[in-house]
Amino acid sequence: MTRRRSLAGPLAALVAFGVVLAFLVAVVRGLDGQRPTGGDGLTAADVDRDTPVAQGDPLPEGVDLDTWAEAAAPGTGVPARALRAYGGAELAQRAETPGCRLSWTTLAGIARVESDHGGLGRSQLGDDGRPEPRIVGVPLDGSSGVREILDTDGGALDGDTTYDRAVGPLQFLPTTWEVYGADGDGDGVRDPHQIDDAARGAAAYLCAEGRDTADGTGWWDGVLAYNRSGEYARLVWAAADRYAGAAQASNSD
Repeated sequence: MTRRRSLAGPLAALVAFGVVLAFLVAVVRGLDGQRPTGGDGLTAADVDRDTPVAQGDPLPEGVDLDTWAEAAAPGTGVPARALRAYGGAELAQRAETPGCRLSWTTLAGIARVESDHGGLGRSQLGDDGRPEPRIVGVPLDGSSGVREILDTDGGALDGDTTYDRAVGPLQFLPTTWEVYGADGDGDGVRDPHQIDDAARGAAAYLCAEGRDTADGTGWWDGVLAYNRSGEYARLVWAAADRYAGAAQASNSD
């Protein structure tokens, strides 16, 4: 496994700014100016900052992810293909940073708010883990409510050679993906448009700086690093809590 580069000085500031801005734009404005609703009645949880969220039992090593995802999909309302990506990212991140204690439910909560698990707008998540059409956010062009970020990747990830945009089911900026991008599906390519890769990259970001995401403070610090919005964090909290509860109910049946 390739070791992540350490973040320090100007690079850390750039990455932090990019993540916050990308997710703020993607969540508040979305692709068409609307927050994805998913039709599931999700609303922000009425909880204080640093309130721990239910984690659910960690996935056992060696679990058959396809079988687990198919069983968990009906109760959680999350597509099985997406669940497999979140479960795989949990297992990989727990092996790399066990002290982070990351749960797939947090990854699912973020993906629910960001892109409705790759199903935002007209997009549908394919068996290959890629939404079609691709999910690409608004240009960061300095217009109302948006800071300006000029193109940093020659349009390689977002198709825009003038401005940067957030991309994929977890909405990464090109600068952020350069640091946290991962190969979650083992095909030798780091692709933010592919949900296994995106979930693995998100897991690495949540667990950065030695965070313990099973602790209230660590969880909130990680999620707020994506977006410095309390409403955003409370939406993710509500989604993660819902998924943990559904998984627990399924396990007890």
